[in-house]
Amino acid sequence: MDGVPVDLPEGTTLLSAVRAAGFAVPMLCHDDRLTPVGSCRACLVRVDERVVAACVTPVVEDAQVCVEQEDLRRLRREAVELIVSALPPYALEGDGELARICRELGIGPETAEGGAGRGRDDSHLFVRLDRDLCIACGRCVRMCAEVQGTFALTLAGRGSDTVVAPGTGGLWADSDCVACGGCVDSCPTGALTEPGLPIGTDEAALARTRTTCGYCGVGCALDVLTRDGRIAAVRPAKDGPVNRGHACVKGRFSHGFLRSPERLTEPLLRRGSDLEPVSWGEALDHIAHGLRAAIAEAGPDSVAAISSARATNEENYLIQKFMRVVVGTNNIDNCSRLCHSPSAAGLTAAFGLAGGTDTFDDVERADCLLVVGANPIEAHPVVGARLLQQVLHGARLVVADPRAIGLATHADVHLRPRPGTNVALFHGLAHVLLTEDMIDKEFLRHRAAGLPELAAVLDHYTPDRVAGLTGVPASDVVAAARLYGRAERPAIVYGLGVTEHLHGTDGVRALANLAILRGAVGTGRGFGVNPLRGQNNVQGASDMGALPDLLPGYGKVRDPVARGRAEQVWGARLPDHDGLRIPQMFAAAREGDLRVLWVIGEDVVTTDPDANRVIEALDACPLVISQELFLSETARHADVVLPVASWLEKDGTFVNFDRRFQRVRPALTPPGQARTDFAIVHALAVACGADLGCSTPAEALAECARVAPVFAGMSHERLDREGAIPWPCPDPGRPGLATLYHDRFATADGLAHLSARPYLPPGEIADDDYPLILITGRRWAHYNSGNMTRRSGVAELDPSERLDVHPADAAVLAVRDGDRVLVESRHGQATLPVRTTEEVTQGQLFCSFHFPSSGVNALTSSHADTVTSCPEYKVTAVRLRVRPDALE
Repeated sequence: MDGVPVDLPEGTTLLSAVRAAGFAVPMLCHDDRLTPVGSCRACLVRVDERVVAACVTPVVEDAQVCVEQEDLRRLRREAVELIVSALPPYALEGDGELARICRELGIGPETAEGGAGRGRDDSHLFVRLDRDLCIACGRCVRMCAEVQGTFALTLAGRGSDTVVAPGTGGLWADSDCVACGGCVDSCPTGALTEPGLPIGTDEAALARTRTTCGYCGVGCALDVLTRDGRIAAVRPAKDGPVNRGHACVKGRFSHGFLRSPERLTEPLLRRGSDLEPVSWGEALDHIAHGLRAAIAEAGPDSVAAISSARATNEENYLIQKFMRVVVGTNNIDNCSRLCHSPSAAGLTAAFGLAGGTDTFDDVERADCLLVVGANPIEAHPVVGARLLQQVLHGARLVVADPRAIGLATHADVHLRPRPGTNVALFHGLAHVLLTEDMIDKEFLRHRAAGLPELAAVLDHYTPDRVAGLTGVPASDVVAAARLYGRAERPAIVYGLGVTEHLHGTDGVRALANLAILRGAVGTGRGFGVNPLRGQNNVQGASDMGALPDLLPGYGKVRDPVARGRAEQVWGARLPDHDGLRIPQMFAAAREGDLRVLWVIGEDVVTTDPDANRVIEALDACPLVISQELFLSETARHADVVLPVASWLEKDGTFVNFDRRFQRVRPALTPPGQARTDFAIVHALAVACGADLGCSTPAEALAECARVAPVFAGMSHERLDREGAIPWPCPDPGRPGLATLYHDRFATADGLAHLSARPYLPPGEIADDDYPLILITGRRWAHYNSGNMTRRSGVAELDPSERLDVHPADAAVLAVRDGDRVLVESRHGQATLPVRTTEEVTQGQLFCSFHFPSSGVNALTSSHADTVTSCPEYKVTAVRLRVRPDALE
C-alpha cells in the first residue's frame, strides 16, 4: 500500500488496510459501528488499477493499493464538492465532521451553493432535524436499526429531495424514537443535532469529563461536556467498554434534574411539624447527639443505616465502616435487599461468588439466549439493544416473561408463566434436558454435585404438569428446552422477574441448574448465568459490605478470619452477629426497638413494599436521617435532611452488572451547601469524635483492597490507567477475572451445586375477592422512584403513570383508555389511569413505581423471599373498582 506492507485477516476492508498503513481518507457515509454502504465515494482508493470505495471493498492477498496519488485526491475532493454543493453555506461552519473534511480537502464555503427550503423538524425534545443539511448518507437510519434496534427512521423522498424522516411519517416527536441520540452522534453534517450543541458549536472550547452513568447497572462510559458550570451535552464514550459509543435517553439526556429548583442545597432540621434550614454544624451535632443517646440507652443495635446503590463504592465502604467501627453494629443494608439479594444468595450457593458468571462480551458470543424475567429493551436499553442485534444476526432467543414486551416480540419461543411459578417452569426445562439427554455428563461427573437429588425432584415436573402449574403450553416448554439444550454456546440473562418473589432464591438456583446441567459455566461451552442489575451501583454497594451479614468482599461477619482481617485494618473490634435487614429495621422501628434510622439516597416510602407500614416505621422512629437530592417522600418523614451531590458531582467508582469497576469523576460542583456522601460520613464521624481515616475516595478504595482479597488489585490509579477492571482482581499486577470458574468453583468443595428445591406457590394468588395479579416494574424513560427523571426533560416523553390492563378485563369493568380506576389490594389502594393493551395477559396487570403520587407500593405486600427477605413485588392480588368521579 503506497509502499507500506500490511497483514490483515480475511474479510477486512481496504479502509482498515488504509488505516493500518497509517493513511487516512475522508468518509461521509461511513461509521465504524455500521454496515458500510459506499455511497458517498469520498474514500476512493486504487487497487490493481481499479478505483474503488475503500469502505466496502475487501482486501485481497498481495493486492497493491494506492492512496496518495494526485488523481485520487482530486476524485475524493470532487466527490465531496458535489455533496457540499447542494448544501447551504452554514453547513461548513463549526467543527463538525463535514466541516473538518472540507478544511482538510481545501473546500471552502463558496462551494456550498444550496439554499434553504426543505424545512426543519424541532418537534422532538432532544433531536433537531434541519432537512437542508441532510445528504441522505443513511448513517442515522443504520444507527437506529443496527445499533439501537428501534427502526424508527427511514430515508424518504426521491433524488436530491431524499431526506431522513421518521418511519411512521409525520413529526419526529410522534415517531418510535426512544431518544438514544445515536442518530445525532452519527450524523456527519449537522442535519441532526441536540439542543445543547447546535451546529457550529466549538466542542474544543468545552470542558470534557469522562465518567460512568449513574442510572441503571449497565455502566455506560459517558463524556460530559460542560460550559460555565452547566452541562452542554452528554456523549456516550466511543471506547466505552460496555456501551461502545451508545447510550439511552436517561444517561444522555436526563441531567436536567441538576438544575431543578427543587434541589436540596442546605440541611433541614425538623422543628415541630416543619423542616427548617439549619447550618451543617447544627444538623451534624443533632445527629451525633441522637446517636450517642440511642447507643447509651439501648445499645448500638438500636441504630441502623440503609446505604445507597446510587452512591459510589468508596461512599458505601465508608458508610458500612462508620456503622461497624463508630456505632458498633452490623445494622447496615442496601437496596439489593429489595432486588438482587436472591441473586447473591443463589449464585453464591450454586457457584461460590455473588456475581454473574461471565462478562457481557462473552454473552454476546452465545448462539442461544435465555432471557428470563427481564425487559432490557426498556430497563437496560444499551444491553437490550446489543442483545437484539445478536438475535437479528442469528442467535436463537427464548424469553420467559408474563408480558409481551421488548425482546419477547423477537423470541423464537416466548414463555408466559403465571407470576410466581418460575421454579416450576425452570424445573420443567431441566426435566426435558435430562430426559432427552441434553446434558454434559462429563461436567456433571467431575465438576458438579447434587444430580441424583435434583433428578428425583425433576421426575415430578413433566411438561404436562408444568403446563398446569404455570399456564405455559407443554409444547413450548419442550421447544424452549431444546433450543437451550442443543445450543453450542447458550447463555442465561435474567432480571427482577426471577428474584422479586417469595421463593426468589429458589428461582435463581433453579435457573442456575440449567447452566450446570449443560456444562455452560466455566467451560467455554456456554456463558453461564448473568443478572441484570437495576441501579448504577447496586452490585458495588454489596461488594463494599453494605450488608448486615457480610463484610467488604463478602467475608461473613461471623467468620473470625474475615472479621479479624477487617479489625486489623480498621483498628477496632467488630460485632460478630448479623445485623438487621431492611424489613427487620422497619419492624424494629414500629416496635420501638430502633432509635435511629439513617437512609442514604433511597426513597423507601416510594420504592419499598407495603408503603403504609414503611411510613408507620419512619414515624415511630425517634430519629430519621435522610440524605437526598430532593425532598422525597421519605425525606418528608425525616427529622434531619442532608443535601447531597449527584453522581455527576462525585469522585469514585461504580461496579456494573458484570462486575466491572469503573471510574466516576465530577463534571460539576454540588450546588449551594450540598456535599458528597463521602464528605458527609467523614463530617459525621468527626462530630461523633471519631476518625475514619482514608480521607479521599482513592484512599478508601485502597483500604478496601486491604480488607477484601478479591479487590486487592484495584486502585484509582490503575483504573485511570487501564479503564474498566472486573473483580475478582486479587493481584495489582494481573488482570481481573472477567469469566469465572475456569479451574474450579468458589464453593468449599470446588464444585457447582445443583438445587433440588421443589416449586412452592407464591405468597398471594388470585381469588374471588382479589381476582387479578399486579406486576410492578420499570418503563423506558424513567428510573427507580423517578426522583431524577421526573425532574428532567424525559418527563415530557412519559409524563404519568398508567395501569396496563388486558382488553378483556377492561371490557368486564367497562373502562377505556384514560379512565381512572381504584386498585385495591389487601394492603392498600391506589388510583391509576387505564391503558388497555395485550402486552399483559388476561387476569394480570402491570404498572411502574416511578411516580410517588400514584402510591403503587401501598398495594404491594410484605411477603418476601424466605432466604433473603427480598419483597414479592411481582405477585400482588388486587381488584379494580370504577368510581363515577374517577372517570374521565
